[in-house]
Amino acid sequence: MATVGSGSLSIVEYLGGDGGYRCGYCKNDTGNFSHGMWAHSLTVEDYQDLIDRGWRRSGKYVYKPTMNQTCCPQYTIRCQALHFQPSKSHKKVLKKMLKFLTKREHSKADIEDPMESHTKDADGCSFPFKNPPIRSQSELLPLSIDPTEEEEMTEEINVKEVDSKNSELCNEKLNTDSNEPLQITHIGHVTPKPGRGADLNKPPCRKAKVIRKEQKLQKKLQCQTRPVSLESGSRSLTSQNCCPRTNHPKSIEDFIFTTLPPEALHQIEVRLVPVSFEDPQFSSSFTQSATLFAKYQMTIHKDTPFECDEDQFMRFLCDSPLEAEHLPNGPDCGYGSFHQQYWLAGKLIAVGVIDILPKCVSSVYLYYDPDFSSLSLGVYSALREIAFTRQLHEQASDLSYYYMGFYIYSCPKMRYKVRTYLNLQHT
Repeated sequence: MATVGSGSLSIVEYLGGDGGYRCGYCKNDTGNFSHGMWAHSLTVEDYQDLIDRGWRRSGKYVYKPTMNQTCCPQYTIRCQALHFQPSKSHKKVLKKMLKFLTKREHSKADIEDPMESHTKDADGCSFPFKNPPIRSQSELLPLSIDPTEEEEMTEEINVKEVDSKNSELCNEKLNTDSNEPLQITHIGHVTPKPGRGADLNKPPCRKAKVIRKEQKLQKKLQCQTRPVSLESGSRSLTSQNCCPRTNHPKSIEDFIFTTLPPEALHQIEVRLVPVSFEDPQFSSSFTQSATLFAKYQMTIHKDTPFECDEDQFMRFLCDSPLEAEHLPNGPDCGYGSFHQQYWLAGKLIAVGVIDILPKCVSSVYLYYDPDFSSLSLGVYSALREIAFTRQLHEQASDLSYYYMGFYIYSCPKMRYKVRTYLNLQHT
């Protein structure tokens, strides 16, 4: 393959199609089929052509799934970064990060799926069970009892010895002997004490969501039924038609590059680091990055320490066949493989592995500190990378796409990709 830019050549070793091997998604032992080649050296232009044809790299191994044979078909998915508008759920993630930076509020227990934060609302109750509070006798008994029912209840209710502490407390509260039936007297309506109970002079409370819907509907009705005077009617209608109200939705940049208040506890710093030990930032942060990768893999993907040691980290996320290039009409950072590091108060909390190519930013992988899972760093980093693609477009006009890698329909961890893509299609 000949390159268009620098005149160098790509050197690859074609390995052919395989007979089927273990799938990392559905765990089928022999269901994964693909064609592969070992890339000793690969120009960014040639790799751009390859990923546009369904190829993908893992370290220096470049492969293309055999779509009519493989158990989990993998589709290349991308979005036009220039036309992307964040959805409501995307804005929620960005606001969550701003709130965290300002107030440092987050919960370690709120764990998201890897690269996934768009979870459904819980259908069931996930709160721990608590024993019901002990009530007074007037609360436990009905307000009025029929005399015939009183006799039946007197025969049925007997206090027995129970090992539970709550039953003992209840017996003491009701002042009853375990061998004697509970004496029930006729009780009329009990008037609550002043200051307690609901105020009967006021209407019952309603949900804020219902009130907002009614207010919105009322505004629409007012706009439709607003009277127009004969003298100024044509003038007002003309002004409304000429100058319609337009809502300008907030972009990703409005959230990411907003100025934090002075009382903000921390600021998140994003560093773009070339994948090369000749770069001082990459070499100085290598140990931290490898440790974070191992912590992520063992916590989220349940890997063994052997499966995520430094050798595996080097092979998977540091070894790249892409030749770094700096062209006159290219971005200031150049083309090639990079680590986008997310630092918080001097601590590395996430790393996004990306390839910057002539026409796109290609997302390779993301790993983060599981202690910050509640911040939805998978979605947050994807939005940051879309904003970064827009920045690069200002320096290189051909660079306008954001590639999210492969998409697999049956993989729940990839839902965020298609939601990002569909959100683009509907805008």
